[in-house]
Amino acid sequence: VLWYCSQEGGATGLAGRKMKRILVFLLAVAFVHALERGRDYEKDKVCKELASLGKDDFTSLSMVLYSRKFPSGTFEQISHLVNEVVSLTEACCAEGADPDCYDNRTSALSAKSCESDSPFPVHPGTPECCTKEGLEKKLCMAALKHQPQEFPTYVEPTNDEICEAFRKDPKGFADMYEYSINYGQAPLTLLVSYTKSSLSMVGSCCTSPNPTVCFLKERLQLKHLSLLTTMSNRICSQYSAYGKEKSRLSHLIKFAQKVPTANLEDVLPLAEGITTIVSKCCESASEDCMAKELPEYTVKICDNLSTKNSKFKDCCQEKTPMDIFVCTYFMPAAQNPDLPDVKLPTNKDMCDKGNTKVLDQYTFDLSRKTHIPEVFLSKILEPTLKSLDECCHSEDSTACFNAKGPQLTRELSSFIEKGQELCADYSENTFTEYKKKLAERLRGKLPDATETELEELVAKRSDFASKCCSINSPPLYCNSEIDAEMNTLQ
Repeated sequence: VLWYCSQEGGATGLAGRKMKRILVFLLAVAFVHALERGRDYEKDKVCKELASLGKDDFTSLSMVLYSRKFPSGTFEQISHLVNEVVSLTEACCAEGADPDCYDNRTSALSAKSCESDSPFPVHPGTPECCTKEGLEKKLCMAALKHQPQEFPTYVEPTNDEICEAFRKDPKGFADMYEYSINYGQAPLTLLVSYTKSSLSMVGSCCTSPNPTVCFLKERLQLKHLSLLTTMSNRICSQYSAYGKEKSRLSHLIKFAQKVPTANLEDVLPLAEGITTIVSKCCESASEDCMAKELPEYTVKICDNLSTKNSKFKDCCQEKTPMDIFVCTYFMPAAQNPDLPDVKLPTNKDMCDKGNTKVLDQYTFDLSRKTHIPEVFLSKILEPTLKSLDECCHSEDSTACFNAKGPQLTRELSSFIEKGQELCADYSENTFTEYKKKLAERLRGKLPDATETELEELVAKRSDFASKCCSINSPPLYCNSEIDAEMNTLQ
């Protein structure tokens, strides 16, 4: 995978060994990463890597790392932090530097982040960390997780705009920042590859006699890496939000809705397979983890589902494995077949330790019959399945099921009904047609509302639908928005 691009010479490869060393260095130098293995060890690692990389690569890769770690930070905040880190590393690694320089300067950075006028990116958990001292403070700050950017805002400028920005900022720090906050959940090695390769394209094409032809040619060569980074960011974002088990159920729900004519045995290995890949690759230091795993996974998708559904068959005709994966990922839910009603698992089935797939079967059956997006089903299924599991661990599981079962069924039905109302007509129509139908429904439901009130409600409801009524809606944002919208239903 290409990762480093010199301004004059285009893209050049870097051995995986050196890339891993760079990652070690970046993690070591960050003031938010505690000096867990001792001051001297960390200082030695940092100084060796700085000498190996040189100041420019040190600065570039730090920009990517910190933009990725602090997706809500501004460019100015990230730049300030990077400059501070570069400065302290240069000073403390210089010949004759005070032995305590590195420890003192990183501690000072940590303390500076606690000041009311701190120029660094902030986090809601920062004040609590600031009540601690020394290593405990650094460990606390290292553990803070920043919410990923679920709605990428990066829009690629025109070729002329790109080259104008290049002349002002040849090293591309602003672009590194933009790429990194928007695709920050992609594996770090992949993000660095994509960022550096994109900047190489800019450096080559903006100094080319024919920039338009150059950009066209270079973008074609970058297509695979661009798709790989974008899709990795998407699936890793969901994994980061859901965790392993909920992520597995989420993929099971999506497959059930896309191919309701399949069997659990067809889709369960695929849901488990993609979950294994993201758990392995999203935090991997390997350069080619995603690049190797996703193509192999698409073969399994086609083996299992191309004969079950014509849309999957069409996707499997795409030219490259990455194109196949993109096609299947964005495939909408299919029309629901005429299936029998789905009942909660019985006490006997649920609590039978030998029947390990009962919850998966229930999730699969409910999902392929229910026409609401995955974020809705994942949200309601989590407490439902948890309540059933708690009954199995109670003193009298039968009594627990008899008491909770009807209530859970009512809550589930009510939630699904509200979800269907919120997302009605969205996936079957263009956005313009959807808004027309939404306005008609709301006008019939709220005959006394003024035209202004209706317009405001249509705008609010359609904005919600555009973000939370598709099959790949962002879970963190939609989790709270679903509650808010359901509370407005009469």
